[in-house]
Amino acid sequence: MSEYNSDKAKERLLKRIRHDKRNMRKKLARKVFRYAAVGLLFLGLGYGYYRTTAPKDGVEQIRNSKNEITLQLSDGTIKPISEENNGSIVESDGHRVGLQNGKQLIYHRASTSRELAYNTLRVPYGKRFMLILADGTKVHLNSGTTLRYPVQFEYGRNREVFLQGEGYFDVAKDRAHPFIVNTDALNIRVLGTRFDISAYPDDDAVSTVLVEGSLGFFEKDERFDAVNDRRLDPGHIANWQKRSRKMHIEETDTDLYTGWVDGNIIFNHMAFRDILKKLERNYNVTISNDYKELEEIQFTASFDTETIEQVLWAFSKNNPMRYTVKEGKIHIEKPLNSGL
Repeated sequence: MSEYNSDKAKERLLKRIRHDKRNMRKKLARKVFRYAAVGLLFLGLGYGYYRTTAPKDGVEQIRNSKNEITLQLSDGTIKPISEENNGSIVESDGHRVGLQNGKQLIYHRASTSRELAYNTLRVPYGKRFMLILADGTKVHLNSGTTLRYPVQFEYGRNREVFLQGEGYFDVAKDRAHPFIVNTDALNIRVLGTRFDISAYPDDDAVSTVLVEGSLGFFEKDERFDAVNDRRLDPGHIANWQKRSRKMHIEETDTDLYTGWVDGNIIFNHMAFRDILKKLERNYNVTISNDYKELEEIQFTASFDTETIEQVLWAFSKNNPMRYTVKEGKIHIEKPLNSGL
């Protein structure tokens, strides 16, 4: 056998590591493609105004200091939820209403009706969670989302939940008891269907993507009108603008809006300013951007296991920018000698 040469072995290993890193960077950069940019000043001003005047309550609720998922019981008691735990969900009166199985809560169907009582699940930035309601409805909750829901649904009443953030719903069919999702401004009524709704307080619009079934819309403080209220067909997205109170419906690829359920982060012709908001929620970071010329540039991109540093690196390869990442805070600046 030849004598082992540790120096040469180390050199070969370092070359292989450098080669793999170069391949990874090339692959990551190919994930991001820049599309047309629209630099409209009045859009930027409008967005800035909304950011300063929009209600912040929902956002502050999910920025808890320990970054924990929390469950608020019907008596107001708040319990932290560890994603590694298994066990029963017990109300303050000792009544067992369900169980936790890792990253999901499962509520039991009651054999007898109880007084309508609500629990509230809050999922902070950087985390996702799943919930199975007492009627069998499955709800995936995205980062920065709060859902208030009945522990048990009452016979003869609509099944109503209250959403702030983003949720993907697979609603159990029950024609006698319509399922209603209430947001701050717009409500959605379904019987049995699969859909995604994004209703973050600091977003300009409420967006709803219908995968299967049918649903109708009605505004807050209004009654649902089965004949006249707006409907959505499968494979379509509805964007309801909060300011103008107008809705735009168009056909879409639903996978672009539901991919987050499988751990993907997808941007489809999305303005950079909106991308930064999604990155803040998904990675639990705070981003400040002094490179204002980038805000209206639209990107299409897809990420899954990449770190926030790798995501920023990929964007910088298409539009050069300087950025720093320190203790969960990111600052973006215009590069030296920039053409924009």
